[in-house]
Amino acid sequence: MPILLFDIDGTLVRTGGAGKGAMEHALQTAFGVREVRDTVSYSGRTDRAIGRDLLRVHGIDPTPENQTRLHEAYLAELPVRLKTHGGEVCPGVTELLGELRPRSGVVLGLLTGNVRVGARHKLNHFGLWDFFACGGFGDDHFDRDDVARTAVSEVRAHLKREVAAGDVWVIGDTPLDVQCARAVGAKAVAVATGWHPLEELASHAPDYALADLSNPAELLRIWR
Repeated sequence: MPILLFDIDGTLVRTGGAGKGAMEHALQTAFGVREVRDTVSYSGRTDRAIGRDLLRVHGIDPTPENQTRLHEAYLAELPVRLKTHGGEVCPGVTELLGELRPRSGVVLGLLTGNVRVGARHKLNHFGLWDFFACGGFGDDHFDRDDVARTAVSEVRAHLKREVAAGDVWVIGDTPLDVQCARAVGAKAVAVATGWHPLEELASHAPDYALADLSNPAELLRIWR
């Protein structure tokens, strides 16, 4: 069985906009921004890149200090937003993870643009954090491809051995998830449970494009 690296937002869970709401609230409270301009893309990107672009768009110098200030305010607000925005686990995810976790040789990891603490907040809220052994996060990188490289390095450290690229699968809901899989020589499953329709995802040539993750038997067959 392979190494499976899951994206979070739109793949494992939908937060009802809690992450975006927390980031925009942080921008307002930490920097006194009155009106947030909705021109920054969030889909498939790292929190660090999103934060940098939000600061720039609002005329704030994206220095490391200002980025840290924004993300500290975001992480303080995120648990509140998760409680008030509803959200849900994406179809089939709990059942699939339950099938995979006891299987010998399976490595369940994360490959997400979320900063590590934000990822933990989101997955703990939905009861999923403890399924995952390791992963790559958006704390240090602007580019999702670099997060993929870090995720593979973390898997190597977890297993204490080399990892063959052909054993790695990235499961995500955006074209950037497919792109970052290719950046590390991994295979990709694109799932249309986020903002991107199935036809769009399929046009980026993942190994498999699925409506959702609700058929564990099909996925287990693929991953064998």
